[in-house]
Amino acid sequence: MSPRKRVIGSEHIHDARARGMLVIEVLANDIVTDQARETAKRVGIKLQSGPLEKPTPIRIDGTTNVQRGLYRRSPHWMAPRRRVEPGSSRRLGKLTLIGGGGGGVNIAHLGVNGDLAEQIMLIDIVDNLAESIALDLNHARGISRSQTRVVGSSDLARVTGSDVIVVSAGRPRTPGMSRADLISVNRRVIRTIGNSIKLHAPNATVIVVTNPLDEMTVEMLNTTGFARGQVLGMAGTLDGSRFRYALARAANVLPQDVEAITLGSHGDEMTPIVSKARIKGQSVERFLSVEEVQRCVQDTITGGAQVVSLKKTGSAVIAPAHAVIEVIDHIRGAKSGSVPISVMLNGEFGISDVVLGVPCQLGMGGLLKVDEITLSDDELVSLRIAADAIKHRLSNQSH
Repeated sequence: MSPRKRVIGSEHIHDARARGMLVIEVLANDIVTDQARETAKRVGIKLQSGPLEKPTPIRIDGTTNVQRGLYRRSPHWMAPRRRVEPGSSRRLGKLTLIGGGGGGVNIAHLGVNGDLAEQIMLIDIVDNLAESIALDLNHARGISRSQTRVVGSSDLARVTGSDVIVVSAGRPRTPGMSRADLISVNRRVIRTIGNSIKLHAPNATVIVVTNPLDEMTVEMLNTTGFARGQVLGMAGTLDGSRFRYALARAANVLPQDVEAITLGSHGDEMTPIVSKARIKGQSVERFLSVEEVQRCVQDTITGGAQVVSLKKTGSAVIAPAHAVIEVIDHIRGAKSGSVPISVMLNGEFGISDVVLGVPCQLGMGGLLKVDEITLSDDELVSLRIAADAIKHRLSNQSH
């Protein structure tokens, strides 16, 4: 009896990438669609003719299994770090950073040290600012031995040939100012940058960092006319990090012991997802009271404002830079799985026609798909409140 035919479509490729797979076995009778082959090439998954040799299973006796289970329940146990297989990631050809403020400088520094691209182009409208930063970073390469070359310019046309463009240019917040207060002034900045990207880098993936982030991501989409998957807003990665830190501090554990995400808007309507949060692999209620969890939620929502209040003359730059690098790592395949990103929704979670932070799968080219994870009723309501608030703010300042 001949083996049953199997049709491998693009959804199988997305599922394999979400599970961290690098190779998909293709048997003689299997049918691989053209779209699946294209998707596999784009996300870096190899379609290997099979049958492949299966590794010998490791047998573990019952006593060892029990000992491991008890060890994991220990308050000192830490989840092992996920290992990235060599060769699974792609080095960018050109990473462009628009905005030479603290955010842009820190992203550039991390990018050079991580050797993420052949070239990092830093652009700022202030004469010689980007050039001075580029020279400083290139001097550091004599110590770091990084192969990433840094170039500075004040000319937006230099975005040409970019694989990924990160936009952090714009006015930062000052104490007492909300992110929404920046809509009118930063909208003009985004329109200028977006028109240049549309003209000179039509194939680039754009990551928006400029506040108010969700609204400015909408503006970038409208200005460039790009597909929704090509324009991403960096927010949930940063807000999720703040939520994990707040929970770790409250539970007196290390941040790597905590898994948690934050969705919704990058503002007062952000939604830390308590139902999915885990400390040492267990629900947060095993470690913290309801009141303590709510304090962590509030601490997450006000985290950016706390930095602004202490700093007086600007907003956070270090944590956002790390968050941007995490997004880029997902795009280039150095990290796999879901990551919270602000994207234009087309019916996911029952929401349409607004940019909102949701769990996403990323690859070269940007968004691969939105992961519609199960949320509590209250969390779904919070997402919809955030969507309505963003739409309202944009409609109030449509001119």
